[in-house]
Amino acid sequence: MNKIRLMQEASRCLICENAPCTSACKSGDPARAVRAILFRNEANAGNWFAPCSEEDLMAAEKACIHYDRPVRLRDLAHALPNPVCEEGLPSLEIDFCGLRCENPFFLASSAICTNYDMVAAALKSGWAGVYYKTICLEDINEVSPRFDAVKRADGSFTGFRNMEQLSENSAVEDFAILSRLKKDFPSKIIIASIMGQNEDEWTRLAKMAEEAGVDAVELNFSCPQMRYAGMGSDVGQNPELVTYYTAFVKRAVKIPVIAKMTPNIGSMTPVALAAHFAGADGISAINTIKSVTMGGEVSDRKMISGYSGTAIRPIALRFILEIAQNPILKGAQLSGIGGIYTWRDALQFIQLGCQNVQVCTAVMEYGYRIVDDLILGLRTYMAGRGIEKLEELVGESISSFILPSEADRDTVVYPIIDRDVCIGCGRCYVSCRDGGHQAIAFSEDRKPRILGAKCVGCHLCRLVCPTGAIGVSKRVAKPKRFL
Repeated sequence: MNKIRLMQEASRCLICENAPCTSACKSGDPARAVRAILFRNEANAGNWFAPCSEEDLMAAEKACIHYDRPVRLRDLAHALPNPVCEEGLPSLEIDFCGLRCENPFFLASSAICTNYDMVAAALKSGWAGVYYKTICLEDINEVSPRFDAVKRADGSFTGFRNMEQLSENSAVEDFAILSRLKKDFPSKIIIASIMGQNEDEWTRLAKMAEEAGVDAVELNFSCPQMRYAGMGSDVGQNPELVTYYTAFVKRAVKIPVIAKMTPNIGSMTPVALAAHFAGADGISAINTIKSVTMGGEVSDRKMISGYSGTAIRPIALRFILEIAQNPILKGAQLSGIGGIYTWRDALQFIQLGCQNVQVCTAVMEYGYRIVDDLILGLRTYMAGRGIEKLEELVGESISSFILPSEADRDTVVYPIIDRDVCIGCGRCYVSCRDGGHQAIAFSEDRKPRILGAKCVGCHLCRLVCPTGAIGVSKRVAKPKRFL
């Protein structure tokens, strides 16, 4: 069972609560092992399979909740690499806006952190802190239903749309909750997200946050579905208003101030610069993207509202990169948000300059428990590279990005087909024929062959190959016919 089949089999797991497969085991934790695989933590998954005997795994498979057949736990256990020892793995501690965080993983301001019990449970499970759901002085009355999802064939979310607005609690209630959280979890980072309609409301909320004892305040300039005009992304699209409100809040409080950016804008840089020049200690990006989904099972009344999930991660990374590349904002304290499900997703934001990341949709789909694999996966990666401090990863990939005008257009990298791994499905042939340069031959033996005279090295074939049978060659000079 190769790596891609490993993931395919694990994806059949429903990630059950109080998983019957683990309950059926006398030793080990197969459910935890499969979850590790799903969240790209294969190097550690064997730790939970290792204690299981064959009899344990057979019992676990029999107990598996499934649609058609049990997850093949025995095959998964045998296909995994030897488990990595957790002892001696590096710490994930990192500074953000002068605050020492035990790891870079935070709950994003949203429905996943709306009361004391929710946040306390998350902090106990290992999250470093919380950007609490945005507090305002308006009367918030939510619609029902307010969520929709675009799903893959297995039912998991590709993207998630929400019409959620701000906290429905009163400001007094929410700041009391935040005060209690900080007292009960003094080592965790408690951040209040706030939104006002004018300078008086912004400064009043910021002062209430500081009096509650929170570590920092995040200014929500980005919510895309506010009921009233002049709030949320209406502000975040206007550099003058961002400057104005950020400056007012900075004068009102001594705790760090973080400005949250909207992606519903052509360029985020002018707004980020506005927040920076007004004194913001950090910038968080992005909030959800204005969108439309067409699900109609519950209601035929539809609205434009915010889109999140894995589908928006490349867009979020683009905005983070543009901020990090700006010479004036170089070294700015950044918090990355958008489609983070696995530690590898989080790593991408960190490598583009983020000191921490915020997670929402993944928690809504799978729960707070995913922090286990975020932490362990990133620590294992660091150990594998010999990196002792997380700061060493911050921004390391920024220099690898260039402008289109700087791209090397005189060389080519050809794909190479591994005929031993190829199963002869013909996907590469079809895609190249109908969407590429007709540079693959597909003969009766069902083994594709690259036609060098036609191949331009676009690598569409490699991207569609379902078995990973297509690799890359060394970069060489382009033939004269391409120049």
